[in-house]
Amino acid sequence: MHGRFITLEGIDGAGKSTHLTWLAQFLESCGVRVVVTREPGGTAMGEALRALLLDRGQHLHHDTEALLMFAARREHLDKVIVPAMERGEWVLCDRFTDATYAYQSGGSGLRWERIAALEAWVQQGLQPDLTLFFDVTPELGRARSGRIKQPDRFEQEQDEFFDRVRAGYLRRMEEHPQRISRIDANGSIGEIQSAIQSIIETRYFP
Repeated sequence: MHGRFITLEGIDGAGKSTHLTWLAQFLESCGVRVVVTREPGGTAMGEALRALLLDRGQHLHHDTEALLMFAARREHLDKVIVPAMERGEWVLCDRFTDATYAYQSGGSGLRWERIAALEAWVQQGLQPDLTLFFDVTPELGRARSGRIKQPDRFEQEQDEFFDRVRAGYLRRMEEHPQRISRIDANGSIGEIQSAIQSIIETRYFP
């Protein structure tokens, strides 16, 4: 059986990492073999590029950001995502290309069409089977992130940046309504996980 590819998206502080761990455990309880990964990252090269991209001391051109994201993504697809799916495993990925549209286009202002061209070249039509978009206000996201760790290069941006990022996610959701499911991430952990479970069960375990 061919595996599934599920991505989790949202601005910083939306709670993706917490819910990613829970979702992996839930799927395993359903008898599914799961691979958990992240972007940028997932491979040795991807993790090296992640460190560069998130380094607060770096001042990268926005084109450079996008190209590095897709370079890491090409390796990630080749080394991790596609092989796992071919083995029948379900891949859970913390961020994927929707994040590039949201951050590099919505947040930083790169042309939407430029990212679409890179997406077509690198992914050759491959898209996630399902994307869970954890929608949270920038104010709450910042408060949550600040309690956890020192902000990285993107997390240190102002709320106006994250307003634009959120708008990018919403535009992407309008373009792919069958793939992207919005989850209100302003609620409690229990409420959010109940919403996730409902989406997964309805789609895959009716």
